[in-house]
Amino acid sequence: MTTQMKLPVDQQAVQAFSEKNGEPGWLSSLRLDALAKAEELPLPKPDKTKIDKWNFTQFASHTVDSEVYASLEELPETVKSLVDAEKQENLYIQRNNTPAYLKLSDSLKSKGVIFTDIFTAAKEHPELVEQYFMKDAVQVDEHKLTALHAALVNGGAFLYVPKNVELEEPIQAVYVHDNADAALFNHVLVVAEENSAVTYVESYLATEGAGESLANIITEVVAKDNARVVYGAVDNLSEGTTTYVNRRGTAARDAKIEWALGMMNDGNTISENITHLIGDNSHGDTKMVVVGRGNQKQNFTTNIRHWGKNSEGYILKHGVMKDAASSIFNGIGKIEHGATKANAEQESRVLMLSEKARGDANPILLIDEDDVTAGHAASVGRVDPMQLFYLMSRGISQKEAERLVIHGFLAPVVTNLPIEGVKQQLTEVIERKVNV
Repeated sequence: MTTQMKLPVDQQAVQAFSEKNGEPGWLSSLRLDALAKAEELPLPKPDKTKIDKWNFTQFASHTVDSEVYASLEELPETVKSLVDAEKQENLYIQRNNTPAYLKLSDSLKSKGVIFTDIFTAAKEHPELVEQYFMKDAVQVDEHKLTALHAALVNGGAFLYVPKNVELEEPIQAVYVHDNADAALFNHVLVVAEENSAVTYVESYLATEGAGESLANIITEVVAKDNARVVYGAVDNLSEGTTTYVNRRGTAARDAKIEWALGMMNDGNTISENITHLIGDNSHGDTKMVVVGRGNQKQNFTTNIRHWGKNSEGYILKHGVMKDAASSIFNGIGKIEHGATKANAEQESRVLMLSEKARGDANPILLIDEDDVTAGHAASVGRVDPMQLFYLMSRGISQKEAERLVIHGFLAPVVTNLPIEGVKQQLTEVIERKVNV
């Protein structure tokens, strides 16, 4: 069964956009083929969440041209606080759909590191981008939203780390959304070759809250043999923005992918985070925190699939719901046949701060192999009165005690973000959204 939704662009518009950006032929062809698929493919079907009435296709403009930032001094204060202007030498800032600022140190350039916007990468490194773009982690024809994304990509970044190169300082990207007319179809592609190491941290920040918009965001992380990728993200888009975000990774032999995700959007959100542990001794670790408020509806699916022997997968998800917000938390550990000695562990916990708030934690283990280890834990409830009693017995007010308990509950992701400005951003967003 197909889901008929009128798309706001046609083949001619997509072709013209591709030509305007000087894209290679393979990408132009991929876009046109994907648009045709998007017309026919159904929407994804997230568990227990009806999204057929959500706006994933209608937007004011596919691309909004914005002013670039000549220097970091021109950044809005809310954006400036995320960046250490003196120390951060590797930084990409995108303003709506415009690559607005880029800095990559000479040291990393000399080592062969590539970090640039997705358009420049496609033009200057077409064969390298083609090798990985929507091939292994995410496929174009999975459903309507992946196909639509492939057809309409209008932003994002490309990060390539060569073999045996280990980056000591984090790479940072900031995506500024200050025009509700701008639809975000960002694609982030991170490739870490054998024996390399990189930390990439991104922030989505809406500086204007009014207006209806949408975001269709896909990340692909490719970690080759014995590579390590740490991927941090704080999503903070506005109430009027409907978001589909899909972050996936593939880990080869002895590779490790770690996710630290702060999901702080104010609008309706569908999130997928899937890690494929392909190689033996590969490792996946996902830590996620969520705060929901108002009437927003959210669905978060985290899935670590074990293909390699002795693979290790850990999922930790903590959510806080207030007002009439509702969220579904699906944690899936899938051990495929042949993945002997694999270990799949997960924990999902939800705090509800009001009578109308709803949280649903669903730990799922799917095991097709005998010689494995697996475990899960889940809980949904209110703030522990014993914790409050303990704190209040030491002279702390009830409001402050609740604040401390909530911050402690969400600390696992906050403390794992490696950039101080982004860590502070997440802390402040949590403080503002919870506001107990």
